[in-house]
Amino acid sequence: MYFLSGWPRRLLCPLRSSERPFLIEPSAQRFYLAVLSETQISIWFSRPSVLIVSYIESGKAAAQFGFYQQVEWKADDSMIAVAAENGYVLLFDIIAGSDEKYLYEPVYPKGSARVKVTPGYKEEQCAPALTLEMKKPIDLEAPISCLQTLQEDLLVATADGYLHTLHWDSVSNGRRAVNLCTIPFSLDLQSSRGGPCLDLGGVHIRDMEYCTTLDGFAVVFDDGRLGFITPTANRLATDQLQGVWAADVSDGTCVAVNNKYRLMAFGCSSGSVLVYMIDSSTGSMQLSHKLELTPKHYPDIWNKTGPVKMIRWSPDCSVVMVTWDCGGLSLWSVFGAHLFCTLGEDFAYRSDGTKKDPLKISSMSWGVEGYHLWDNNNTRHYPFPTQSKEMKKNHNTPILHIHITKRALTVNPPCTSNQEQVLLHGEDRLYLTCGDPTQAHNIPDKSPSRDSGGSPLRRPSASTPLSQGLSTLLGHKHWQVVQIHSTYLETNWPIRFAAIDWSGQCVAVAGRRGIAHYSLYTRKWKLFGNVTQEQNMTVTGGLAWWNDFVVVACYNFIDRQEELRLYVRSSNLDNAFASVTKLHADTLLLNVFRNVVILFRADCSICLYSIERRHDSPSPSASVELLQEVSMSRYIPHPALVVSVTLTSVRTETGITLKAPQQACSAESILLNLAGQLIMLQRDRSGPQVREKDTPANQTKLLPFCPPVVLAQCVENVWTTCRSNRKKRHLMEALWLSCGEAGMKVWLPLLFPCEDHRKPHSFLSRRIMLPFHINIYPLTVLFEDALILGASNETVLFDGPGSSSLEALFPFCTVERTSQIYLHHILRQLLVRNLGEQALMLAQSCATLPYFPHVLELMVHVVLEEEATSREPIPDPLLPTVAKFVTEFPLFLQTIVHCARKTEYALWNYLFAAVGNPKDLFEECLMAQDLDTAASYLIILQNMEVPAVSRQHATLLFNTALEQGKWDLCRHMIRFLKAIGSGESETPPSTPTTQEQSSTGGFEFFRNRSISLSQSADSIAGGKFNLQKTLSVPFGPSSKGKDSDSAENLYIDMMLWRHARHLLEQVRLRDLGCFSAQLGFELIGWLCRERMRVARVDDFVTALKCLHKDFLWPFPVIPACSINSPLKNGRCRPVLSSRLLKSQSADSLLNSDMDTTPPQVTTANHRWLDGLGVVSKELDSASSLGAPQTQEAFLSPLINKGEECSIGSATDLTETSSMVDGDWTMVDENFSTLSLSQSELEHISMELANKGPHKSQVQLRYLLHVFMEAGCLEWCVVIGLILRDAGVIKQVVGFLDSPEVPAETVQSIRAGLIAVDLWASSDCLGYKPFLSLIRPQLLKLVEVPVEQVQPEAFQPAGASKLSEPPLLLPRAEDARGAVTSAHPLPQDGPAGAPLDDTPQEEQEDEPLEEGSYDCTLS
Repeated sequence: MYFLSGWPRRLLCPLRSSERPFLIEPSAQRFYLAVLSETQISIWFSRPSVLIVSYIESGKAAAQFGFYQQVEWKADDSMIAVAAENGYVLLFDIIAGSDEKYLYEPVYPKGSARVKVTPGYKEEQCAPALTLEMKKPIDLEAPISCLQTLQEDLLVATADGYLHTLHWDSVSNGRRAVNLCTIPFSLDLQSSRGGPCLDLGGVHIRDMEYCTTLDGFAVVFDDGRLGFITPTANRLATDQLQGVWAADVSDGTCVAVNNKYRLMAFGCSSGSVLVYMIDSSTGSMQLSHKLELTPKHYPDIWNKTGPVKMIRWSPDCSVVMVTWDCGGLSLWSVFGAHLFCTLGEDFAYRSDGTKKDPLKISSMSWGVEGYHLWDNNNTRHYPFPTQSKEMKKNHNTPILHIHITKRALTVNPPCTSNQEQVLLHGEDRLYLTCGDPTQAHNIPDKSPSRDSGGSPLRRPSASTPLSQGLSTLLGHKHWQVVQIHSTYLETNWPIRFAAIDWSGQCVAVAGRRGIAHYSLYTRKWKLFGNVTQEQNMTVTGGLAWWNDFVVVACYNFIDRQEELRLYVRSSNLDNAFASVTKLHADTLLLNVFRNVVILFRADCSICLYSIERRHDSPSPSASVELLQEVSMSRYIPHPALVVSVTLTSVRTETGITLKAPQQACSAESILLNLAGQLIMLQRDRSGPQVREKDTPANQTKLLPFCPPVVLAQCVENVWTTCRSNRKKRHLMEALWLSCGEAGMKVWLPLLFPCEDHRKPHSFLSRRIMLPFHINIYPLTVLFEDALILGASNETVLFDGPGSSSLEALFPFCTVERTSQIYLHHILRQLLVRNLGEQALMLAQSCATLPYFPHVLELMVHVVLEEEATSREPIPDPLLPTVAKFVTEFPLFLQTIVHCARKTEYALWNYLFAAVGNPKDLFEECLMAQDLDTAASYLIILQNMEVPAVSRQHATLLFNTALEQGKWDLCRHMIRFLKAIGSGESETPPSTPTTQEQSSTGGFEFFRNRSISLSQSADSIAGGKFNLQKTLSVPFGPSSKGKDSDSAENLYIDMMLWRHARHLLEQVRLRDLGCFSAQLGFELIGWLCRERMRVARVDDFVTALKCLHKDFLWPFPVIPACSINSPLKNGRCRPVLSSRLLKSQSADSLLNSDMDTTPPQVTTANHRWLDGLGVVSKELDSASSLGAPQTQEAFLSPLINKGEECSIGSATDLTETSSMVDGDWTMVDENFSTLSLSQSELEHISMELANKGPHKSQVQLRYLLHVFMEAGCLEWCVVIGLILRDAGVIKQVVGFLDSPEVPAETVQSIRAGLIAVDLWASSDCLGYKPFLSLIRPQLLKLVEVPVEQVQPEAFQPAGASKLSEPPLLLPRAEDARGAVTSAHPLPQDGPAGAPLDDTPQEEQEDEPLEEGSYDCTLS
């Protein structure tokens, strides 16, 4: 298809001061253009675009003949005729200069090979020197309305109602005239029918054009009526002309005919273009389609364009350009698909929104091969806006030269094996949609080894679909631009054919002579090394790729013979490496299907040739053999009418079962596009069939073809594939058609399941034709990907300051790639025709496509919009059928809710009446654990139900989300429930689409720590708990707002408390920590309230086991060598620090300034917790006295002791210094140089293996501080056991001496530790060393008397025994007294850096304490 490209060029045309050009007329081959003004005719050359010669009429002759009005070329470009105002026809001879005389010619460097090596070579690339010589003028004695050339005649219509026939050689023969009144006109050519006749009295022809393939004239009369005049014999005589006219049309203005498609386009005063065809049976004029702007796309201008000014078909007859009196250009495809128009968007409006004056075109013409569009403005009434002072001074009038980019299919019929690539080509470059060749294929550009395959570009098999690589190309809009080699282009311009191979990596082009091909692997062109060989051939039938061969149908000028040549890609481009086959007739079209070449020849016959790679020749070559000839002269009236010829494996009788595909490897049918009619010739299988295995290979005889059948009308393009895919047979065996304004059609096979033993009825069709509309113009079909690829024109405005007026008037044009899904259209059409089983099979075969959910959603949405907004009642609505169809897929629930949320609320009732109650769908989502979709349904329910129903379902979803740990969704649900309670339910919450990665991994308490801990830091030292806090998230469950929200907050809090109780009962501490950190839950305050209820530990052993499992913490084991371990003998042993190390999350809590907090009023039963913060604070300050910035590890001699101590991980010391388990002391400064025995290394590795993951260690430390602050001493003991931290146990036992501690707690801890000791003795001996270490605490705990604590013991008191904190384990170096000098080493890595997730405000609370946890080894 055709697309505008870049900015137009301005060509300055020198004329007299008062004249402007008003008509541009190309020659037959379009290499020359005649530009007409009132008294001057100028001849331009196309490439280079230069003025060759001008003929200026003298004043006396101008007074006699009048101003010039029309111009027409002779068919061989040797003469030109000009119609003058006073009824004269002026004939000019165009006389070329001598052989050595050129107006412009290229200059080559010395020694260049491209200098006149063949006769007639140089003049093709030079602008020739021409002269115009007027012959004797012919006076017709009446004003001339139009001119039309025939082969040797010139047809002239005059205003007196006559049609004159003149010889171009006016001297040898006179003229003949036919009066229009004598031509019989009727509605059809069957005189027996009678009917009204047209009265042509006083009427003359305004415009006419001759159609070669219809053998007649399309005419527009001056009264606006339309007609077609055809001669009944070869002579234009009165008794041998007959006409038909179009009924009910009286506003015609102009006409243009399409010879390839036998169409006549008539412009009308209303602004529309009526395209007529001649009915082959009756000869009447039938309206094919209309070309008109629609109010949907052009609401401001669609009915204000004025009459049609001019219509011009492109040289290949595939598109038509239209312009109107008010200005503007518009382009349509041959059957009415609209491509672009300059009356809208950036063409019509400036960047500031103001409207431009439309570009008024007085005349236009297509350039050579349609690569350019020549335009000039309406000069007599509308001044051109781009004239500068210099232009006006020199009287130069610009002609616009617009660049066009077109697709290769318009001139080279598509090859069935490479239709999944898009190839566009401009005048000097190619646009490809392929990706990076190094990623898709890694194939060298060398001659392959001659093995069984022999070709590096092997054709894809069914198991390796080509489209797998194409799906990755749809995410961007960029083209791969290949510049055509300048050496080839300057000699052989214009490019007439282009073809791309199946892999999209090799491109071949053919210009005026020879061919050239390009490889994307090497980024190099290959040209003929021998220029003589290049200039002695011209491509006539087209190009195609077969494996790594270029197949060319060409004409050999030396032998004067039509040939079929194959050039291998890997060899030099030379006839010595070509496989040549002589042909007996001119080739018009060529195509390749697997290993078969199909040719359409000028005698209307079709030839099939087989290609086979030769293995006996030293160089890669192929052999070509004639398989079959089919004569089509009975069915084709003119060979030029055949648009494309295609071989395909498509048949009407597709297989009855799905068990095995049909013989997809064989060429079953021939498809001919005959002037828009798609004709199919199938193999005749009516005779006796011979099995293939019974037939010798060398005696295989191809079946004849049946008579043709017409499959479709108005067909522009056809797509089929030579590949097969068992899983997607519907798409792979279908035939795809592009039909202009009618959209697309697919000829789909109907497949029957193999398990269905019922034989289908004989009257059931095996195929069905389904039409559907798309929004883009299709350039190719991706069969397995269910996509259509296309292109569209995009514009960029450049009308800022400093831009020239042409740039401001005409935007910069680019070509963008587009794509569209078509599967939902086909599924809908199948459902409309009650073919639900076929639709289901088709959809299931495509269910793995990434955009399949979007396909289902589109299908529901389109049907819903059409039916719900219909003004008329629908007798058989389709939406229930579509809804039932969608339920067959797992994505049903998501599809419905996504469609509903993208549709206006007014249509929801209609939708859910068909698909089901949204409450039931919500419950289905909960049952399927699809909470995100359930949240979307909740928004539907909020708008369709009362608030009580929304609250009920939101509660269900909230509880389920809590249970599954979907924290992001939980936060949305909290906001949603609050919105319902506060009357804000009109604004539904956004549905979460993604879950946080941390929802199952960790607490994120360094990011969210201030949510749960910062509120109680100051209140611990003061002896009071005030559990109010300020949340860092606006949707926290306890954020206090208005009094009206208190009930809603209490409702949410109760649900959160219930979930926390549930987690604690199930000993899911890890989930409890995530829950608290993610939702801002007041864990400490809640634990304080639940301290004597659910926060008790009933079974210490079970709780310990659960923590091991929950935190992935290994059970400790005793190494086999522990009895006589060398570590016990005094060589080296780690000494556990006495200090209780805290995670950084607790630093800001326990080390904040608690002494200055004013006392707060609360219950007194928390007094015994007052000393917790003081103890920790003093411990921290004591441990940091020696090193205010860094905490160093000291090495000291080890004192022999009997207890076991664990060895910490080295990574704790080097990587996470702020999270280490304790201070370490080693025996020797030169520990790294010690030679450890095997047993010692085993012991160290065993101790390291007894520790869990570092992340779990951090989380356990965090929970330990939470439980310690809340006073849940039983849980502190359990966590201290799993961490094997003796300091924790001693601290808890020290608290048990306080009379405020309930007796139940003391009993529980005592019984729990005894139970753990018994369990460790029998089931987990790894805990015995640690239990031995804390035996003094155990003995002390057993001696504590069990007393019933009286209530008055909890009254406030001025002093408490806890005011003096009990000493825990002292620092190891203080206990021993002998401290060796430390040698701190420089830190490397993140040893001294705080964690990335630490909030900034926490770091600011303790600037001095932050570094006190850094470690350096000495």
